[in-house]
Amino acid sequence: MKRRRTTALTLAALLGAALTALPAGPAAADEVEQIRNGTFDTTTAPWWTTANVTAGLSGGQLCAEVPGGTANRWDAAVGQNDITLVKGESYRFTFTANGSPAGHVVRAIVGLSVSPYDTYFEVSPQLSVSGDAYTYTFTSPVDTTEGQVALQAGGSADAWRLCMDDVSLLGGVPPEVYEPDTGPRVRVNQVAYLPSGPKNATLVTGATGKLPWQLKNARGGVVAHGRTVPRGVDASSGQNVHSIDFGGYRGRGDGFTLVADGEASRPFDIGTSAYERLRLDALKYYYTQRSGIAIRDDLRPGYARPAGHLGVAPNRGDLDVPCQAGGCDYRLDVSGGWYDAGDHGKYVVNGGIATWELLSTYERSQLARTGRPAKLGDGTLAVPESGNKVPDILDEARWELEFLLSMQVPAGRLLAGMAHHKVHDEQWTGLPLLPSDDPQQRELHPPSTAATLNLAATAAQAARLYRPYDRRFAAKALTAARTAWSAALAHPEVYASESDATGGGAYADADATDEFYWAAAELYLTTGEKQFADHVTGSPVHTADIFGPLGLDWSRTAAAGRLDLATVPSKLPGRDRVRRSVVQAAGRYLDTLEAQPYGMPYAPEGNRYDWGSSHQVLNNAVVLATAYDLTGAAKYRDGALQSMDYVLGRNALNISYVTGYGEVNSHRQHSRWYARELDPELPDPPPGTLAGGPNSAIQDPYAQSKLQGCVGQFCYIDDIQSWSTNETAINWNAALARMASFVADQG
Repeated sequence: MKRRRTTALTLAALLGAALTALPAGPAAADEVEQIRNGTFDTTTAPWWTTANVTAGLSGGQLCAEVPGGTANRWDAAVGQNDITLVKGESYRFTFTANGSPAGHVVRAIVGLSVSPYDTYFEVSPQLSVSGDAYTYTFTSPVDTTEGQVALQAGGSADAWRLCMDDVSLLGGVPPEVYEPDTGPRVRVNQVAYLPSGPKNATLVTGATGKLPWQLKNARGGVVAHGRTVPRGVDASSGQNVHSIDFGGYRGRGDGFTLVADGEASRPFDIGTSAYERLRLDALKYYYTQRSGIAIRDDLRPGYARPAGHLGVAPNRGDLDVPCQAGGCDYRLDVSGGWYDAGDHGKYVVNGGIATWELLSTYERSQLARTGRPAKLGDGTLAVPESGNKVPDILDEARWELEFLLSMQVPAGRLLAGMAHHKVHDEQWTGLPLLPSDDPQQRELHPPSTAATLNLAATAAQAARLYRPYDRRFAAKALTAARTAWSAALAHPEVYASESDATGGGAYADADATDEFYWAAAELYLTTGEKQFADHVTGSPVHTADIFGPLGLDWSRTAAAGRLDLATVPSKLPGRDRVRRSVVQAAGRYLDTLEAQPYGMPYAPEGNRYDWGSSHQVLNNAVVLATAYDLTGAAKYRDGALQSMDYVLGRNALNISYVTGYGEVNSHRQHSRWYARELDPELPDPPPGTLAGGPNSAIQDPYAQSKLQGCVGQFCYIDDIQSWSTNETAINWNAALARMASFVADQG
């Protein structure tokens, strides 16, 4: 998601409870200490505590009595203000800490001591488990004399004692060199290749000539062999690489390895069952993202949690939400829906594209030659609605659709029929935090044309897909879609503000031409009405080249309309040209894939990987898969299948970006409730969760402290603190679900 994320400290009570205050320290320079009295030899000054914490000297340490019963880490803290930070300078942050009883988690931060309380570095060690002495290096992203160092210790049900010593923030130190563990130099899809599909791997090597390779089964027997193809230096990674094609082997089995240049790959299977599981796991992800409902342990063992944002204390809830100050004079019940990502916000534009992709996954199963609708039928996902004779994927999508409909401005109000852009907390919350424990006021943010057209598009699509199962809901959705369309025509340039990013992502988009095209396409495909066909054919988007290197996303939705116009039967004039445009785009993605030694249909301009690059790879693969559905040409099918290899381990980092899939996989995604890295009582993300993947901009402080100067694929780190490279999101998982379903169907 292309949006600025910060983590608010919410420390309004801190400043009034300072133990003492001293003047700010000197400006940072080589090897300059920024902390004053970090050894606590004779006094605690100038350290402060929150009002509920009692602190004093004990054995040369600062020891704090932390109360029980607080909800958040920042509810009980010890810290020091007036810290000077210099943009671009590297700092070594060290401290010792212990807890009694042992095992408590403390959140150590370097951030801003005044609003908006941005965090520049944070880490959350479990005391006496991860050791008593801690050392970290990070680079400041800002210049400020109002910095803050704090150890936040709240969130425990029981009272405990925190002792700290030897706190240091030393500026001018050499930046820490981060070396990711990339494992064996033979990079493969760590999950599975289809027996009849392409099988490709990448070898990282200094050799310039061809090298022998062997494919071995689980018993170590050689079942295939050949020679590598040197590819030179790969721009996306900076590595010298060779390609290996072992697609001639059509056997099945588990535990294969590929051996070349003295290295054996991580193990993988050749078969179809893994993709049947992944199809379901990628879709099951949405149930644990639900807002407004308790997650049941019998349906998702290990992921049970109370309902979030239903107004049960400390929640203020989503049942009666006001607008931002001065925004409107009404309140709405906007409960339900999916939490967008790792935070507690819900966004119409991101919810819209995610819902479309799930609905399109189902629609493809109905229309494509290789589609298997029974695999998405009633009972397949184990959701609360299973057994109602409605396909489970439609039940899951409806949970979000009902939320989208609730975001529509009521009749008789200013901007009636438009959709509010988003709803979330007044301020950013910290990690970890269950949705049920979120105490903040929720706010409706102003309507936008883009959000309104997302509502129109998805509601129109829903009207045709739900009609066989619930005619009343289908009619309700179509009415809402028509109302939203008319409202957008009346207000075509109401845009979300780029600066509206406190407490939630901005999701700003200053061009709704693509959303108009998408909404008109869905309304036409559902109604067949000439007014919508005319808007489609009259749009400049209709004949434009809309399939760029980055692929479709929440801010690039024209492709959603084009793909559905190409695949859903209709009498649209010139439909053959629409279908040809998809096939031509697939040809370009295929050329990109073949030019990439790691075999993905993704080569962003300047090798600048975008936010959520892993799902962009997958959505470009969707275009390849659609071209196969349209033409039956095996080259497009094979390109789509090969694209999955990158996401599942055939990449420079040798990591699967899907939790629970592959020997080494992303499992520490940025999330407030999939947060085992910070709180051992909470789970890792569920199997089938897609990580955002490499992001050249590395906007978050943790990634900046580790990945400065990274090249393309290396701009990623699997850590909960890296929200710019390692978040989870509903639109990203939708691309995974769609492609996993396509691959499973090819089995």
